[in-house]
Amino acid sequence: MYEILIIGAGPAGLTAAWEAEKHGIKTLILESDKEIGGISRTIERNGWRFDIGGHRFFTKVDEVYQIWDEILDKEDFLLRPRMSRIYYKNKFYDYPLKASNALFNLGIVESVRCVLSYFYIRVFPPKNQDNFEDWVAARFGWRLYNIFFKTYTEKVWGVDAKTIGSDWASQRIKNLSLIKAILNAFQINKSGEIITTLIDKFKYPKYGPGMMWETAYKKLEAKNHKILLSSRVIEISKENNTYKVKIESGEEFEAKNILSSMPLAHLPKTIKPIPDNKVLESGQNLKFRDFLSVALVIDKKDAFPDNWIYIHDPGVKVGRVQNYGSWSPYLVKDGKTCLGLEYFVNIGDELWSMEDEKLIDLATRELEKLSLIKTNSTHEGYVVRMPKAYPVYDLNYSKNIDEIATWLSSEHKSLYPIGRNGMHRYNNQDHSMMTGVLSVRNIILGEKNNIWKVNVEEDYLEEISSGRLAPTQKG
Repeated sequence: MYEILIIGAGPAGLTAAWEAEKHGIKTLILESDKEIGGISRTIERNGWRFDIGGHRFFTKVDEVYQIWDEILDKEDFLLRPRMSRIYYKNKFYDYPLKASNALFNLGIVESVRCVLSYFYIRVFPPKNQDNFEDWVAARFGWRLYNIFFKTYTEKVWGVDAKTIGSDWASQRIKNLSLIKAILNAFQINKSGEIITTLIDKFKYPKYGPGMMWETAYKKLEAKNHKILLSSRVIEISKENNTYKVKIESGEEFEAKNILSSMPLAHLPKTIKPIPDNKVLESGQNLKFRDFLSVALVIDKKDAFPDNWIYIHDPGVKVGRVQNYGSWSPYLVKDGKTCLGLEYFVNIGDELWSMEDEKLIDLATRELEKLSLIKTNSTHEGYVVRMPKAYPVYDLNYSKNIDEIATWLSSEHKSLYPIGRNGMHRYNNQDHSMMTGVLSVRNIILGEKNNIWKVNVEEDYLEEISSGRLAPTQKG
């Protein structure tokens, strides 16, 4: 009988076990995959290391910094400069946006049109702003929306931006006052107001984010926490005040409390007794977007300096390109680097099903088309696929989550959903970690933390006070 059983060995699950250890509780962690770390793992191929999506180690939560520093030694971290840009119509725009750079690249005619579009939307805002498109247009104007938001967002989700909920916008985009931007660009800002912007430096484990969670895994095992890989949970049965948890091999475990980072979409159909149809349908209605990355090895001298570049060009399928060597020189080899092309896909679609060789050829051709690499300059390539990388914020996702959350709070008070997929929330790594920490404290200390309130701020957290200008969007 375990006091705490944890489903999933990603940042949320491993951090929950780390917190439980501080209170003298040994946990059992069941991980369906053969690797730990979830989307925060580091993939290794032939000595090259790939970060799945790019993970900046920055947080405003001091406790999270403390946990990172407990797991890794000081010398394991690098302090990396942040550099990212947007590629649009053969030009690069600074990200976070700088008004002077954006206005110069757009040209005087388009800049005037953007300003007029902004004034128009302030007078005639969209009546219904519950979707991504109208929410963003109401704050930036239609022209800026079409330039800096529409194409990339529809690549990420694969659907019309009107079918994405406004929650996605409010959590991932910080408001930008166009008037302040223009005044700041021409140095007319006499108010002395300090504008917040995204961070320009961040901590990063030198061998990638997986280094953090692989180390946590080893340290937890050394402290007698039991972590079973390739152990997918297929059934959770409630009996009196305890749970029986069965894994695919047929083995069963008993626990008083469960912390679950399995996809919230799958939880209702996994639990016995079976919930009513409304709860089951809510789980079925929650959707995910899958992800694949194609890593191309090129000479370091031929690479761009950015950590990543957003591709706002509708003529190619790639959504974002990472330069792993700019994240850490320990991810790559001397004289060379890897560029990771990110494709947002659905399992079973054309790209997901494409042979690796054809994907590598497609990625090479797209980078050449964008002039981000020279023709015939790639040395080798690798493909990494990641299912269920992004919970989809469609127009009804919140209603479906509320239905499941209400059922859990009524029927399963000792079962705590945690993490990104476990809560179907687009949490950052630090937010996922805190859902694990706060849930453990609820169990052991009797605290009343509401983990559904983690990461609901309208302003994006990854910011500091600065004289620079505000951002657009983070993928």
